[in-house]
Amino acid sequence: MLMALTYFLVLPVPVYSTSKVICQPTAVNVTGYVKEADVLLGGIFPVHNAKAYTPIPFTSAPRIQLCDTLQLNFYQHVHVMTFAVEEINHNDSLLPNVSLGFWIYDSCDTQSRSLQGTMWQLSGHKDPIPNYACRGTSTLAAVIGDDKSRMSITMAQLLGVYKHAQVSYASSVAALSDKSQFPSFLRTTPSDEFQSLGIARLIAFFGWTWVGILAENNDYGLIGSQMLKEELIKAGVCVAFYETIPLFYSQEKMQRIVEVVEKTTARVIVVFSTANNLFPAMLAIVKGDISGKVWIATDGWGEYPLFDKKEFLKTLKGTIALSVPTGNIPRFKEYLYELHPSRSTDDIFIGQFWEKAFGCSWNDSNTDQATGQEGKLCTGKENLRTLDIRFFDMANLRFVYNAYNAVYVVTHALHAIQSCEPGKGPFFNGSCANIEHFAPWQLLHYIRKVRFQNTMGREIFFDLNGNPPASYDILNWHLLSNGSFSYVNIGHYDSGAAKGQDIKVNNSAIVWSEGYTQAPVSTCSESCKPGYRKAILNGRPVCCFECIPCSEEEFSNQTDATECMKCPDDQWPTTSRDGCRKKSIKFLSYQDPLGMSLAVISMLGALVPAIILVVFIRNRHTPVVKANNRDLSYLLLLALILCFGFSLVFIGHPTTLTCMVRQIAFGIVFAICISCLLAKTIMVVVAFRAAKPNSNLRSWLGPRLPNSLVFSCSLVQVLICITWLIVAPPFSQMNMKSQMGKIIIECNEGSLTLFWCMLGYLGLLATVSFIVAFLARKLPDSFNEAKFITFSMLIFGAVWLAFIPAYLSTTGKYTVAVEIFAILSSSAGLLACIFFPKCYIILMRPEMNTKKFLMGKTTGNLKKTK
Repeated sequence: MLMALTYFLVLPVPVYSTSKVICQPTAVNVTGYVKEADVLLGGIFPVHNAKAYTPIPFTSAPRIQLCDTLQLNFYQHVHVMTFAVEEINHNDSLLPNVSLGFWIYDSCDTQSRSLQGTMWQLSGHKDPIPNYACRGTSTLAAVIGDDKSRMSITMAQLLGVYKHAQVSYASSVAALSDKSQFPSFLRTTPSDEFQSLGIARLIAFFGWTWVGILAENNDYGLIGSQMLKEELIKAGVCVAFYETIPLFYSQEKMQRIVEVVEKTTARVIVVFSTANNLFPAMLAIVKGDISGKVWIATDGWGEYPLFDKKEFLKTLKGTIALSVPTGNIPRFKEYLYELHPSRSTDDIFIGQFWEKAFGCSWNDSNTDQATGQEGKLCTGKENLRTLDIRFFDMANLRFVYNAYNAVYVVTHALHAIQSCEPGKGPFFNGSCANIEHFAPWQLLHYIRKVRFQNTMGREIFFDLNGNPPASYDILNWHLLSNGSFSYVNIGHYDSGAAKGQDIKVNNSAIVWSEGYTQAPVSTCSESCKPGYRKAILNGRPVCCFECIPCSEEEFSNQTDATECMKCPDDQWPTTSRDGCRKKSIKFLSYQDPLGMSLAVISMLGALVPAIILVVFIRNRHTPVVKANNRDLSYLLLLALILCFGFSLVFIGHPTTLTCMVRQIAFGIVFAICISCLLAKTIMVVVAFRAAKPNSNLRSWLGPRLPNSLVFSCSLVQVLICITWLIVAPPFSQMNMKSQMGKIIIECNEGSLTLFWCMLGYLGLLATVSFIVAFLARKLPDSFNEAKFITFSMLIFGAVWLAFIPAYLSTTGKYTVAVEIFAILSSSAGLLACIFFPKCYIILMRPEMNTKKFLMGKTTGNLKKTK
């Protein structure tokens, strides 16, 4: 309906009807505190509290809602507006030759009266008439107010229809930032959007992750707390409970709030409410004797004297509150001291103020309710300077200072209109508005563009949503010796500052609630120590978790880690899993007992064939040495010396060079050993076959055949090893996976295929040697080594067949030890089977080392000798 009447602000809508129409206003007899001037400012303040709500039965005409108690702090708001207007009228640099006046109305903290006051200011008549302006030549510039968001929303819906500017000094609900609904609303207090962010940053600053929320059941509480929940979730904070505070008293609801607050494990509770609505809920909590909670207050109740009573002192001590920054208003205190009923005759509230301030009553008082003490009369001779009341406290002019700034916002906008130069204006064809007859929307344009510095040096301006720069003081409720609260500034929050610099708190200045000497811990679960990670519990908030130790391969080095991490490849978690340490490096070293033992055995093993070689050389002309090709015996002994000696290459820090040498040397030297045995066995067979008459094998006797066999058989292994070196040679590597916490430095075989080809070829030679030796085992014993070669090949085969599974099933130094053991065992087997019998004859039985004995001609004599 109001939208339809937008274009008829001044003239009434003509009605054409053939029937008789009777038009009469509904009289509400609205009156206020008025000072006429060239330009007027409207002011809506909740000077009084309304009486408690009672249901209207509509059996008779409802009465206008009566006001109850005068609120001194809001009466202070009234006079900061009157003071600012007076100050501006005496300022020659602002609005020269234009006087500023005001129409101030008491909204009585109710939406209906705030709407009545707004209509009264728009129409200019004590009986408000919609769409009529009856104030004569004075222009209503803008409306300052109201305090609470629920009142401002009602006003903004009406003022928005006419595009009349409204500047609130305390209404912070975020919904008012929506310019599609409230196009003409602006404010000098920050939006709850920033307050919610500030509270979330404060909670994060103290490390609290488990908090409860109480919110009053209206736009201020519900919207503000919802934004707070979103910010808390972003900050990793969980909400332990969320309860709404009813606007009308409910015993059942109060009991539930008390039970929830009492049972919760959260030690921090945020209350998004105004003081009047919170009072009954907090009173119920106090009666429940609930202590040990840290209360976080919003600007709706963070500095209100309503809780400055004995019963609240224990519960609310240490409360931390966000409040709009205070300011300094020069000469304002002296202005208040000059108030007097005889001098402020237009002030309709001055009489009740005097009664409340001095506890007296006027003899002719006709107020709705006597406020003075019975029997004590007001004389007018009382002196305000003798009073020590909050009304004269200039240290905490917070919303008062916002109201003061609001007046100056409108004044600077009016000054911009007055200073406009024709042709350079912001309107059509560069036109300017007339300071004497401007349209509301023209002033609104200038208000949105306002930018000036206030008395504190802070820059005042509005963003696109009509919000000022957001900053808050952080207050702490200290208990004074006189049994009242002192609101001490302990820090500051500035939403425009960089992250990390936006909040500053003086921890040493904080007084905590009963039972705490420092910031309490408020978490759902105990923190997980380093070495553990958090595991979320099903069906519980993310802040509720259990601590699970990191696995053997992982670590966590911070508190409340969400996951464990892996150490770098060369490091391993400590025993407590709270960090990493260097992995121990493992390889078969000479200092290792196993390595030392194998090294000693290798050297002793190499010494034995060396001694045998010396014995053979010294007895090279004896029949036993000459009988089976002494050159092959020398070569075989040299190869065995190398077999034992090259075992040392397997011990010590592996390098790429040693990795290549150890395997290549092992393959070639063993190929020479087995080739020598194969050649020896074939030569035994050839020798006995050649002894037969007319044998064609006589030409094969001599050194050429065995040498050719050894060379050709060894050459195949050499070619395999060269191919191995070219294609994929062995190399040194660090094995970090085989054993936990250890780096095993080992040789990578490069090409496993060629490695097994090398071993397979050795197995082939050994098999052929075994078969040939086995077939030749029945030749005469005196010249026959085949039996010993057969045993040596059995030992060799058994050792290397056992080597394969052992090699594949071990890791690290034990793999190397298995290979060394196989080399030493097979070498010792060859040495023992082939040479020990000969050494026995040479050294122990020299009488057997004769050609006659070897030819079998002295056997009988020897038996008789025995």
